Amino acid sequence: MKGKKLSDQVALITGGGTGIGRAFAEALGNAGAMVVIASRRQDVLDRTAGDLNLKFGTERLFSYAFDIRKRQEIDALVDYVIKRWGRLDLLINNSGLAVPETVDAITEAGWDQVMETNVRGVMQLVRAIFPHMIANGFGDIVNISSQAGKHGYADVPSYCASKFGLIGFGEALRDHVRRVVANIRVFNFCPGLVDVENTAPDAEPRPGFIHVSNVARTLMYALSLDRNVVLEDIGIYSR
Repeated sequence: MKGKKLSDQVALITGGGTGIGRAFAEALGNAGAMVVIASRRQDVLDRTAGDLNLKFGTERLFSYAFDIRKRQEIDALVDYVIKRWGRLDLLINNSGLAVPETVDAITEAGWDQVMETNVRGVMQLVRAIFPHMIANGFGDIVNISSQAGKHGYADVPSYCASKFGLIGFGEALRDHVRRVVANIRVFNFCPGLVDVENTAPDAEPRPGFIHVSNVARTLMYALSLDRNVVLEDIGIYSR
């Protein structure tokens, strides 16, 4: 299976303006990749792209505002990437939200909001991008699940259900890739608590949290592995 240097790749990160997504964008940009960061808030995306491009000394980050819950906006995002670069090599499904509601007080609106963002939107984005990866004979798909995708927590049942579902979708996608013998890898990341407030390189994370840079370094390690190596579910959390 052929590989490709990160400096020759085009990446798309949903939820790329802040937190884990921003850390991913910085790591990939430092490696020379062209990176599209996409989420709902154009102002946040533009600020992140401006800050990091200044660090890079060149334009490697590109901002694109969209709502992952809306099919037409998903299709428009994919169309933008393909028309501009002709390919998409790396998709990182990082967008996600939680609505705190206990099991006995779940609302349909809260449940639907979480499922549409954390699972349905991912499915639609993968479905739109997958044929392009198949045609180009190369791709990596990274799903950012959670420890809540492996353990249930009483205060966020809809979030847990969505993250369990994301892992299951990723495993089904990985099995499909095996069956069609495609040069596409699928990774499920399952981080615990990540400190997205204290993100400076020398910042000390809050007790029980890990520094966001650890998740970015884990991504870069996973992507560096040989194409025939599979990492199933990647758990990373504080001791």
